[in-house]
Amino acid sequence: MPTAVIFSIGLLAQGFFSARILVQWILSERARKVLSPDIFWILSLAGSYLLCLYGWLREDFAIVLGQFISYYVYIYNLRLKGVWQRWPLAVRLLLLLTPIAVIGIAALQPEKLADTFLRNDDIPLWLLIYGSAGQILFTLRFVYQWYVSRKLQRSELPPGFWIISLAGSTAIVSYAIFRLDPVLILGQSFGLVAYARNLYIGLMNRKTIQ
Repeated sequence: MPTAVIFSIGLLAQGFFSARILVQWILSERARKVLSPDIFWILSLAGSYLLCLYGWLREDFAIVLGQFISYYVYIYNLRLKGVWQRWPLAVRLLLLLTPIAVIGIAALQPEKLADTFLRNDDIPLWLLIYGSAGQILFTLRFVYQWYVSRKLQRSELPPGFWIISLAGSTAIVSYAIFRLDPVLILGQSFGLVAYARNLYIGLMNRKTIQ
């Protein structure tokens, strides 16, 4: 596939991610508290679907790993908010089964998978480990968010979510610089500002409540 097409897919995915944080940020500024709007999770799911495809086409295991971990957390939040249940069954099945199908296809060719992703001459092993660690850290924010939301039985974006976001995003930006990946650099750099602002709003809101 032409490189321009691959980067277009990645940029579109980052466009969805940037849009989600921009909309969430604007709505939170208006409400003077951190919100978890439906559109945030819809855009997250769309961006994750495309970025996973981008990572596969770029043969970048770190990107694919990060998206697989958070993908179903987005669906969980959409279910909590009652959005998921309103979508057509065919759409839900496609979204649910695509990652499983990809894993199944990859499992049929383990040697090829290892050669493509884990023994990639374009990505030294140390950089692959560093990038994967950054993606895992960044994705842990959604594991934490899932835990808090499950405990409260409502979709929440707590301060800890933004702290982990800042740490993970910083690691991914540095990884992207080594990889000369404009998609990751642009997407994550914009997010750093929004994460810091959401953390500030959340902490100030907590002080006001107390």
